[in-house]
Amino acid sequence: MRHFISLLLLCLFSLSLHAAIKTEEIHYEVAGKEFTGYLAYDDSITTPRPGVLVLHEWWGHNDYARKRTRMLAELGYTAFALDMYGTGVLADHPDNAKAFMQAIFGDMDNTRARFDAARELLVNHETVAGSKIAALGYCMGGGLSLAMARAGEPLDGVIVVHGSLGTKTPAQPGQIKGKILVLTGAEDPFVPPEQVEGFKKEMDAAKVDYELISYPGAKHSFSVKGADKIGKQFNMPLSYNEAADTDSWQRIKDFLRNVLQ
Repeated sequence: MRHFISLLLLCLFSLSLHAAIKTEEIHYEVAGKEFTGYLAYDDSITTPRPGVLVLHEWWGHNDYARKRTRMLAELGYTAFALDMYGTGVLADHPDNAKAFMQAIFGDMDNTRARFDAARELLVNHETVAGSKIAALGYCMGGGLSLAMARAGEPLDGVIVVHGSLGTKTPAQPGQIKGKILVLTGAEDPFVPPEQVEGFKKEMDAAKVDYELISYPGAKHSFSVKGADKIGKQFNMPLSYNEAADTDSWQRIKDFLRNVLQ
């Protein structure tokens, strides 16, 4: 009996190892500059599955982006946290973060080349069914994923989580290829009501299939645990909101299931 139990436990342990989430850093180049992305997938899935690009906050490619990438892999996707700044480039102060972000949005041709390189890496990965790709962006990454959708990138879905919604180049009918989900905080001063209303008018005029959820009482970075500490450190209106975080993640899962599967 003891021998049988030992064998059973060994089999279960081996199965759990086999079904582990696989992760790897991927180094790639764009215009002679090195970038480091982070890939995650469930190796127990033997057939190609949809892919999800994860776009980081203005701080850079950090542990938060990697955490969300692993969470997506646990849902059955191959997820790739791209790097918009370059290997090892991380902001440790809002001033640096703002400068990095302004450089990204100030040269959209270069930015799109970086996005396209990451997208191609994901599309061509052996685990991915390349015809099904979505983008999930947080803060700066949310605004950037929306900008890529406006530019006509082939994305089945785009999710914006506490990201900027404004633009100087509104989408025209037919430009945005997939569906859009926006999850924002009603008390987020970086995404004020007039910006939200402008986004709605833009999407309606462009005949885009979109949904916007505004969480009462939620501020910027509502999905980031530890946001309150950063907010106090730099005197910024950042705050984690557990209810908004939980609900938004469920909506993200539902949205991805709808547009990718």
